[in-house]
Amino acid sequence: MYVKLIQPKMIRRPMDTDLKTHMSPPLGLLTVMSVLRKEHRVMLENENIRPIQFFDGPDIVGISVTVDTLPRAIEIAREFRKRGTPVVAGGIHITTAADTIPEDAFDALCIGPAEGTWPRIMQDFENGMLKKVYRCEGGFTGADIVSPAYDAISSRDYLYCNIVHTSRGCPFRCDFCYNSSGEHPYLRRPIADVLTDIHTVGRKHIMFIDDNFAGDLRWTKQLLQAITPLKIRWNAAVSMNVALNTELLDLMKRSGCEGLFIGFESVNEKSIKAVHKGQNTLGKYEQAVRNIHDRGMMVNASFVFGLDGDTLDTFRHTLDWIVRNRIETVTSHIMTPYPGTVLYDRLKAEGRITTDDLSLYNTANVVFRPKGMSAEELKAGYLWMYRQIYSFRNILRRMPEKRDQRAAYLMFNLLYRKFGRFSDWLCRRIGYARIGWLGEKLSRYLK
Repeated sequence: MYVKLIQPKMIRRPMDTDLKTHMSPPLGLLTVMSVLRKEHRVMLENENIRPIQFFDGPDIVGISVTVDTLPRAIEIAREFRKRGTPVVAGGIHITTAADTIPEDAFDALCIGPAEGTWPRIMQDFENGMLKKVYRCEGGFTGADIVSPAYDAISSRDYLYCNIVHTSRGCPFRCDFCYNSSGEHPYLRRPIADVLTDIHTVGRKHIMFIDDNFAGDLRWTKQLLQAITPLKIRWNAAVSMNVALNTELLDLMKRSGCEGLFIGFESVNEKSIKAVHKGQNTLGKYEQAVRNIHDRGMMVNASFVFGLDGDTLDTFRHTLDWIVRNRIETVTSHIMTPYPGTVLYDRLKAEGRITTDDLSLYNTANVVFRPKGMSAEELKAGYLWMYRQIYSFRNILRRMPEKRDQRAAYLMFNLLYRKFGRFSDWLCRRIGYARIGWLGEKLSRYLK
């Protein structure tokens, strides 16, 4: 059987260039490929990289769906189904909010891990008995997670091919996160499997792409001890409480950590409480940042604007906190109630959802009625934050105190954010992976 897997084109946010769409390959679809390719011919097409081919005659199509790509996924499915090709939809949005998917949009829905669903999908399809819904049955564990098909990645197409996941899900259940739906269990992979993937990637710099790299502290310490002898350098996302655990931070530094992505979300206590992000203790934010900086690691801080405790003053207060604490990189979002989450259900019940156009649900648009400001003020404040954070003045004011961090800092702030369009032009001419590799080498050499 010829199986075609498709990643629909994402909708870029105002501050993004095509560098964002070429950041890294879709590991979810590469995992589906790994599950199926021993028995089937499997091709992967990423619409962010090049146009979809509709005329090469696949027997069945699988589409990975996030909330904002659902409208495009339905369009793609319609084209294949007109040609008599059945389409299966899966991915994080399908798993979280399957009951919101139009019944006639796809031939089948894949809910949960591909490892526990796609083999049955293919068996039923070959037998002419394709069902409407497939769920992962039985006790799926971290040991059941299959490594992605790394050898199928075209390195010219992506900035970073050195990506590894050590777990799935997160132990926390913040209201605005997909994990609040209850459909996403927290699973830790066997450490031996993680080491195998690191060796397969074959690079000395690894991007761990877990929702929460340190969701189980005991397990994380074992993993850190196992990767320390590899002499790699790595980055990962963790919850804020990890930055208060100095023993764990010391282990991270010794094992090669260069930076941590942390969802601070807000510098407003009322806003944090409104979404039940209990692992964040506002009074300890600055200590957390100092703990990371003292060990020569950088901070990528994530903030969400439009939470119920936010007012117009929140933007200025957040910018001042970012600059004062020399936060190296910042990711900002407008609060977005993803269907299937606790936040969506609450806002829906309150009559505050203002649009059902899911293409707008990419954290760059206001799709609900805020409490502390108008929708227009929220959008304007969000855009103002990005302009201020990545102004020349504030790039200089946030410069790391440690000299050996400045090369990597300036490359991200200038080449990725400030002059992203030029960097993307350059990548198109000499290859994204080559630029990513060169950036790693330069940041290392200039330390």
